[in-house]
Amino acid sequence: MGRKVTLATCSLNQWALDFQGNLSRVLKSIEVAKSKGARYRLGPELEICGYGCADHFYESDTLLHSLQVLKELMQSPITTDIICDVGMPIMHHNVRYNCRVLFLNKKILLIRPKMLLANYGNNREFRWFSPWTQPRHVEDYFLPRMIQEATVPFGDCVLSTIDTCLGSEICAEMWNPRSPHIDMGLDGVEIFTNSSASYHELRKAEQRVMLVRSATNKSGGIYLFANQKGCDGDRLYYDGCAMIAINGEIVAQGAQFTMDDVEVLVATLDLEDIRSYRGERCHPHMVSFWLRVKVDFMLSVGEDVSLPTNQPIRWRFHTPEEEISLGPACWLWDYLRRSGQAGFLLPLSGGVDSSSTACIVYSMCVLLYHQVLEDVQRVVGDTSYRPEDPQELCGHLFTTCYMATENSSESTYSRARELASQIGSYHINLNIDMAVKGILGIFSMVMGKVPQFRVNGGCARENLALQNIQARVRMVLAYLFAQLSLWARGRPGGLLVLGSANVDESLTGYFTKYDCSSADINPIGGISKTDLKSFLQFCTDHFHLPALRRCAQMQCMFLMDKCHRLMR
Repeated sequence: MGRKVTLATCSLNQWALDFQGNLSRVLKSIEVAKSKGARYRLGPELEICGYGCADHFYESDTLLHSLQVLKELMQSPITTDIICDVGMPIMHHNVRYNCRVLFLNKKILLIRPKMLLANYGNNREFRWFSPWTQPRHVEDYFLPRMIQEATVPFGDCVLSTIDTCLGSEICAEMWNPRSPHIDMGLDGVEIFTNSSASYHELRKAEQRVMLVRSATNKSGGIYLFANQKGCDGDRLYYDGCAMIAINGEIVAQGAQFTMDDVEVLVATLDLEDIRSYRGERCHPHMVSFWLRVKVDFMLSVGEDVSLPTNQPIRWRFHTPEEEISLGPACWLWDYLRRSGQAGFLLPLSGGVDSSSTACIVYSMCVLLYHQVLEDVQRVVGDTSYRPEDPQELCGHLFTTCYMATENSSESTYSRARELASQIGSYHINLNIDMAVKGILGIFSMVMGKVPQFRVNGGCARENLALQNIQARVRMVLAYLFAQLSLWARGRPGGLLVLGSANVDESLTGYFTKYDCSSADINPIGGISKTDLKSFLQFCTDHFHLPALRRCAQMQCMFLMDKCHRLMR
């Protein structure tokens, strides 16, 4: 019959400027797609060079190496007999564009530049790229000789195969009120694709799914969504969620949080379902027509009567607590293996914030224990290492440190010790009074006065300064132990210092500059205190960490005491 098409989309963990590594992951995704019968493969935005290249996009070498990777892709036997849709930066008329390049059997079919750039939130695409501002307009692009001596269509066009028509969107274009797929659908385009580099935010996955479903709910069609995954070298985590939909229904769902570098989704769908859907709901509209780039190739196969099609599924969303547990954990692991360090160090006070950070690291160890081994062996510096359980792995990768003073309570000390014991971290207890007194001794020797806490008769300025000294000494000692604690234990490498300041403290300025909030990375820097409390309740049951119950109880007592004092 020739009406059923098999299509593939994917989520790839691409690294900024890792051209050879990115090439291997792109090739692997194409190989998996072909092995499952796909005739078209879609990849993430800027997958060849990595999305997070930042000002390296200004460098001509970034463009050159991207073209070299494209050449290797086109010459690889893996890419034959499948339309490959890859993302890379391209310069046209001395203007830099964020583009999709579609090729088949060593021939580039078209280049589609991004028309609506993302310049909000954490995105700054206008800094490096220009939007293509000419709808329905196509120009000739002269290919570099290293690729082939020819011109190809460059601009806002669609691809017409023998059996269907395919149009591209790039990331933010789906979120725009004038998304290209609206008019494309009215012009008869049946398959829409979206290559994204969409980063993780709490509760954002539901918005993506809603947008993908709505894209084909009104006028029918197939929608493929591809996304970057992992940390490509910046402070963002891209959370996958590749998906395929038809006529407003999701038929294939990718993972949102996983340690796998390559994930490929494949679906077989019937074009007649689109045509029947449109025939019932849609009527002719006056729209500007897209230039159709014709290719002598079919996305369907001849004998497909017995070929089963993917049926609608119900999307399973993570709870916010699960997202906090999994998203930052995956990001931490990507950051760690890219940094070349041997683990993390956390000043653990036993409070909500530091306990939340500790639980995220433990969640990372749980994921690693079940999914990854080779990278773990490289990080710990032992190719024969095989952990018995997540706690043992946590002891290798995670060091916690309780830094007491004469003002510390027994309850915070015991909470930190119990939590460290339950997650398996290598725990250090130390007293910093000697360092604090040494610093105060220098001040007293120079100024001739000894500051006192308020309870001892000091003023508000003295009281605040003494608290800040303790906090800043903790930061200095955290970095000292991060650099040398593994050396003292006879192990190679150093540790990354983790911060534990939530987003509420950052927004209100309720923290000490250069204390333990000053760290290499802060896994909870974008999470509110309210969500963190719910997260700790989740971890108590999910990871079987009873020490967290005491943390929640102490937080309630603290709030009650604060309310009583305000009422007085």
